Amino acid sequence: MIAQIDKRIARALGGIRQAFRGVLTLVKSAGAVQLVQVDGLAGEQLQDAELFQHFGFTSNPPAGVMAIVLPIGGKTAHGVVIATEHTTFRKRNLAPGEAAIYDSLGQCVYLTQAGIVIDGAGLPMTIQNTPSVTANTPQFNISGNLNVGQNIVAQGDISDHGNKTMSGMRVTYNGHTHTDPQGGSVGTPSGTM
Repeated sequence: MIAQIDKRIARALGGIRQAFRGVLTLVKSAGAVQLVQVDGLAGEQLQDAELFQHFGFTSNPPAGVMAIVLPIGGKTAHGVVIATEHTTFRKRNLAPGEAAIYDSLGQCVYLTQAGIVIDGAGLPMTIQNTPSVTANTPQFNISGNLNVGQNIVAQGDISDHGNKTMSGMRVTYNGHTHTDPQGGSVGTPSGTM
């Protein structure tokens, strides 16, 4: 009797499609939920399967990304993609506890054990739609030029590569005068620079 029940259960489960692997061939990213085309490993093709992603994170996976398809109710036609991976672009050799956000262009935000590393892959970076940016750090290093569209407001002194400060230049030049070849002297009155 138990053997017959086991056979019936096995037959019923045999008709239910289990999760399977596939490869994304197309992504439609315009809708509320992305729809994908998936080639299954058995040569089958799913059209407009929903691609579910974690809240707060979204991506448009390139063609060739591996996917895990979960057939809802055991029906392949009602499959949803619950995970994707691409072995070429994935950041490798992360230490335990580290995480990274990456794309197919080489851009990456890498949360390492030593600190956060942002790799722009040679592409421009834009911070937009914010009234201010605050960096609460004792030192902020910039290795290239700093282009400023408006004023620089400093609470401390400003110095150059020769360790000359703006306040030091004021002391030097505020009392400095020249003799005018036409007669008299010219210079900056003290305290006006």
